[in-house]
Amino acid sequence: MPKRKNTSNNQQGFGKLNYTGSFGRSLSFGNAQDAVVNSLFNLQVNGMLGDSIEIAAAITDNNIPIQPDGNTQQLNEFDRIWLQFKKRNWTLSLGDIDVRQQPTYFLSYFKRQQGIAFETTQRLGKQTSNTSFVSAAIAKGKFTRNVFNGQEGNQGPYRLRGANNELFFVILAGTERVFIDGVQLERGEDQDYVINYNTAEISFTPKQLISRDKRIQVEFEYADRNYLNSLLYAGNALKVGEKLEVNIGMYSNADAKNSPINQTLDNVQRQFLSNIGDSINQAFYPVAVRDSFDAAKVLYIKIDTTVAGQPYTFYRYQNIYDTAMYSLAFSEVGTGKGNYTLLLNGANGKVFQWVAPVNGVAQGNYEPVALLVTPKKQQLFTAGIKYSLGKNTKLLAEAGYSVTDINTFASKDKSNDGGLGIKLQLKDERTIQLGKSSKLLSTEARFEQVDENFRPLERLRSIEFLRDWGLPFDAGFAKEQLPGFTMTLINNKQHSIQYDYSGYKRGNAYSGNRHSIEHRLQQQGWVVNDVLRYTSFDGLGINGYFLRPSIAINKTFSKINALEIGAQYQLEHNQVKSSVTDTLQASSFSFTDWRVHVRSNQQQRNRWSLQWFRRSNQFALANGFVPQDVNDNFSIQVELTKSKQHQFRLNTGYRMLKVKTAGISNQQSDNTLLGRAEYLTQLAKGAITGNLLYEIGAGQEQQRDFSYIEVPAGRGEFAWIDYNSDAVPQLNEFELAQFQDQAKYIRIFTPTNRFVKAAYNTLNASIQLSPANVWRRDSSHLKRFLAKWNAQSSLQTTSKRKEDGGFPFNPFAGSISDTAIIMANTNIANTISFNRYSTSWGVDRRRFATAAKHCSRMVWK
Repeated sequence: MPKRKNTSNNQQGFGKLNYTGSFGRSLSFGNAQDAVVNSLFNLQVNGMLGDSIEIAAAITDNNIPIQPDGNTQQLNEFDRIWLQFKKRNWTLSLGDIDVRQQPTYFLSYFKRQQGIAFETTQRLGKQTSNTSFVSAAIAKGKFTRNVFNGQEGNQGPYRLRGANNELFFVILAGTERVFIDGVQLERGEDQDYVINYNTAEISFTPKQLISRDKRIQVEFEYADRNYLNSLLYAGNALKVGEKLEVNIGMYSNADAKNSPINQTLDNVQRQFLSNIGDSINQAFYPVAVRDSFDAAKVLYIKIDTTVAGQPYTFYRYQNIYDTAMYSLAFSEVGTGKGNYTLLLNGANGKVFQWVAPVNGVAQGNYEPVALLVTPKKQQLFTAGIKYSLGKNTKLLAEAGYSVTDINTFASKDKSNDGGLGIKLQLKDERTIQLGKSSKLLSTEARFEQVDENFRPLERLRSIEFLRDWGLPFDAGFAKEQLPGFTMTLINNKQHSIQYDYSGYKRGNAYSGNRHSIEHRLQQQGWVVNDVLRYTSFDGLGINGYFLRPSIAINKTFSKINALEIGAQYQLEHNQVKSSVTDTLQASSFSFTDWRVHVRSNQQQRNRWSLQWFRRSNQFALANGFVPQDVNDNFSIQVELTKSKQHQFRLNTGYRMLKVKTAGISNQQSDNTLLGRAEYLTQLAKGAITGNLLYEIGAGQEQQRDFSYIEVPAGRGEFAWIDYNSDAVPQLNEFELAQFQDQAKYIRIFTPTNRFVKAAYNTLNASIQLSPANVWRRDSSHLKRFLAKWNAQSSLQTTSKRKEDGGFPFNPFAGSISDTAIIMANTNIANTISFNRYSTSWGVDRRRFATAAKHCSRMVWK
C-alpha cells in the first residue's frame, strides 16, 4: 500500500533537509498466474548539508520499467536517480543526467546519460573568469535522423528506423524533434503529433493534415544496447571582460568492443567483422544451424541448383524428416537485394521461399542472415575564439577535428577516420544616419569548410539545408566550402530589408550560388513579408536553378476585436537539366501555393480561425513541366475556453486532391477528412463534471503475424486439432480449448513492418458526480452523508476499418460479420464509491464491460 511522507530534518551538522515521497508494495495472485510482487519508491530531497552545500535529489524506482506516453507536452520521468550538490561556484550532478552543451558551432549536442557531471567557475581577476565542465557517463542512446515523405491521407503511425536500419527499438523519451516542411512541431494530442516511444511509431493529429507533399524529418535518440557505451566530455571557457572569449572542448563516445550487451559474438564472427573493415553495410552474417527434426518447428533443407548456367545453393522449407535439416533466421535486406520472399502457407511460424534470380538480379527482399553491429568510436576536439575588434565589430573563429571509427574490430580502412572543420565569421553592427532618420546596419562575412571525413555530433545546419540547394536529403558526405555575406538594414524594427549571398561547393560534383532578398514592413496593422531566393548550380553532368519567391500580407483590424485577414503566395521551381541531353532530370519539381486565412485575436481564450490553401504540383517531363495534381485544403479551428463551466475545442480539416495527368504516379484523386471535437463541462462547483471527445480520420493499422507455442497443460488457451492428420501444426488447426487439460498452447503476436490503410473514429464520454465538492462541510448530516458518495461512468469506443473512400462518422456502425472492420473496441466502466477521499478506509464497486473485435472475431468480457 503506498505511503507518502512530507517532513523536514534538522540535525546537528546536517542542516535542514526537506523530503517527500512514497513507497508501495503490492501482491498479485490468481488461479491462472503465479504470485507476483511489485514495488515502487519515490523520494524527493532538498535542503542544506551543513551551512554551505545545497543538495537536491530525485529518486524514483519501479521494478517494472516504465516509459512515459508520448501524447502530452510534459513528460513524467520514471526510474530515475538524480542527485545534485551546489556550493557557491561549483555544481556536482550524479545519476541520470541530461547534458546539453552548445559551447561552439561544431561541439553542440544533447545526451541522456548515467554518470557524473561537474561544473565550476573561477574568478581569475576583476574582468576574467574561467568556467570548466567535465562529465563521464554511460550513454543511454544513439542519435539518428529519419527523413521521409508523408502518404496521402495517412496520419500514421509511421514506423521509425534506427541508425543500423533497425525496426524494433525503444526511443528515449523526450529526445525527439519532429519537423514538417522545415517547421518544428509540438508533441501532444491537442498539438501536432503523438509518439509511442516503446514501438518507435509516430502519428499526427488533425492539426497536421498529412499528404504526400509533406516533408517529414524526425531526429531522436534510441536505446542502443549492443555494446557498453562510454561518453566523456571536457570543456573550458575563458572569458576576459567583453573583449575575449576562448573555448576548448573534447568529446569521446566509444563502444567497448569487449563488453557486448544484447549482441554476443564468437571468435568467427569477430574475425568476420574485422575482415570487412569500414564496409559495415556488408555485415550480414549467414545464420543456418543444423537442427533435429520436429514437426512443430519451421525447418529447411539445403538444395543445389543451376539457373541460366549459374550454380546456386538455397534452402527450402520442409515439414517431413530429412537427414540434414537447418533452422534459419531471416532478415529483411530491401527489395531486390535478397533471394527469399515470405510464403503464406499456413505453417505455425514464418516460412520463406527462394525465388530464382532473373538475369543475375535478386527478386526477393529477405536473406537467411543476421546483421552484426560493429563497435564504433567518435571523438571530436574543438577550439574557438570570440574577439571584439572594436565597439561594433566581432571576430569568431573555430576549428574542429573529428575521429570516427565505424568498426573498431578492423585494423584496415583507418586512413579516412579523421577530418577537419573550420569556421570564420566577422560581424559588424552599427547605427547609421540616412536622411533624417537613423537606421541599424548589420553586416556579416563568413566562411566554413569541412572535410569529407569530418563528422559532427549532430546536424550542423538548418533542417532543410540540402533541399535549399536543390539537393536530395540523403546526399552523402563530401568536402564542403561555404562562403557567405549578409547585409541587413532595420528602421525602428518596423521596416527591414536584408540581402544575403551564399556559396556552396561540394567536392568536385557540385557548385552553387544563392542570392536572397528578404523584406518586412509592419505599419498601421499591415504586415508584409516578401522573399526572393534564386539559386544556380552546376554539377557532374547537370546544371539548373532553384527559384523561390513568396509574399505574405496580413491586416489586423484593431477596431473589430483584432480580426486578422491574410493572404500568401509561394512558388518553388527547381529545374535540373542534363548538360548532355538538355532534358529535365527526375529530381526537378515545381509547385505553387496560395493561402487565405481569417482569424480572431489569437491572444484571447475564445478564438477561431479559418484557412484555405491550394497547391498545384507540376511534374518534370522531357523538356518541360506538365500539371500533375491540384489539391484544395480547408481547415477550421475553434477554442472556446473562457468559461469555467463549459469549454469546447474543434479542429478539423478537409482536403480534395484531383489528379490532372494520369499515369505519372499511382496516386488517384482522393478526399481526406480529419476532425477532433472536445467538450468539457464542470457544474455546481465541480459536483458534476463531464467530457465528450469525438475524432475521425485516416491512418494505417499494423499487420501482425502470430504463431502458437506449446506450454504446460492447463497454462494455455488453445488446443491443437490435427484436421488433416499430417502431424504438422498449421495456423488453422488451433481452436479455443474446450477443457482445461487441452489448453496446451498460447498465441504469440509478432509486430511486422506491413501496414494496411484504415479509416478510424473514436468516441470517449464520461461523467462524474462528486457531491463532496459542495456538501463536504455542510451543517446538514444528510448532505455530509451524501458527500461521502462518488459515482463515475465512462464510455470509450474506437473502430478502424479498411479505407474505402468513405468517412466512418458513426462510431457504433458495423457488425461482427463486417469483414471491412479491422479493429473495434468498446469499453464501458461504472464506478460507485463510498468514503473515497478518506485516508483510513473506503469502498469501491466497479463494473466493466468490454467488447473487442480484431478482423472477424469479437469477444465480450
